[in-house]
Amino acid sequence: MAVTAKCGLILLAHGARHPGWAEPFERVRQQLAQRLPQTDVALAFLEFMRPDLATAVEHLARQQCAEVVVVPLFLGQSGHVLRDLPPLMAQLQQMHPGVRLRLARAAGDDAGVQAALAAYCIQTLAAV
Repeated sequence: MAVTAKCGLILLAHGARHPGWAEPFERVRQQLAQRLPQTDVALAFLEFMRPDLATAVEHLARQQCAEVVVVPLFLGQSGHVLRDLPPLMAQLQQMHPGVRLRLARAAGDDAGVQAALAAYCIQTLAAV
């Protein structure tokens, strides 16, 4: 029987000052944790909220995840995703050389996410 490396997934959101802002992201995290029981799923924030990305990576490294994928829950490839995340990811990779860190594209760049947003808008328009 082959042993497979443990994987982690970090959902990275911007963060906000209002604590209730994070609730939809936490629901997505919970859904993913249920659907991917073999994967450690964490939520992290760039600003204003905790945990930050470094803390989430540290947590998954302690859970012995050999690979961690960071998914920016942003609608597009913003300044944060293009400018801020690459050096932060490089720094975190140096801090955790035993963990392979990968940065996904912003979720909003995915055609399925775009289709879901369009469907939501159509549904909302029909309900008005």
